[in-house]
Amino acid sequence: MDMEMVHVLDHPLLQHKLSILRDENTGVKDFREIVSEVATLMCYEATRDLPLEEVEIQTPVAKAVTKQIAGKKLAIVPILRAGLGMVEGILTLIPSAKVGHIGLFRDPETLKPVKYYCKMPTDIAERDVIILDPMLATGGSASAAIDFVKEYGVKHIKLMNIIAAPEGIRRVQEDHPDVEIYVAAVDEKLNDHCYIVPGLGDAGDRIFGTK
Repeated sequence: MDMEMVHVLDHPLLQHKLSILRDENTGVKDFREIVSEVATLMCYEATRDLPLEEVEIQTPVAKAVTKQIAGKKLAIVPILRAGLGMVEGILTLIPSAKVGHIGLFRDPETLKPVKYYCKMPTDIAERDVIILDPMLATGGSASAAIDFVKEYGVKHIKLMNIIAAPEGIRRVQEDHPDVEIYVAAVDEKLNDHCYIVPGLGDAGDRIFGTK
């Protein structure tokens, strides 16, 4: 793994909230709220490299030269359906970001991701994009989603996952070495059913209360 392109965010607040997410006794309301909070905290780090420009403003006391984000247009693209749980947390920090959606399912015969839904902002090619999915397991869905976003002409893409397996990180890096990955934890491995170990179970089921 090229760890220069993988950012493991080990802030104490993130690690504390991650422990609650992992606990099987955490109910759907708390789980959903904490996924959103984790996304907000991760967004803070994932946008650390946004360019700034100086502007002159008038404070109640004097004129001042201060900094603001330099016209950078952002979009977030959740992978349906679990990625939806991360959207509001990011819009809390960046309310002007546009939102695209990608729906994927795994073909039971080929085991490859198949796109069933894709809707992007019309100006997506002019934006920096953060793709959202709580879990990076095999990496197949994430890699396919990055492919779809690149087809729109997007040049700068980041991937944000709460928990990743080493196998998923390797897959994304092999297919898309230009994409930076932001995670709150890199877990041990995948099990025989392609669940992350120890992980937190099925993120979509736990966010939406389904089985």
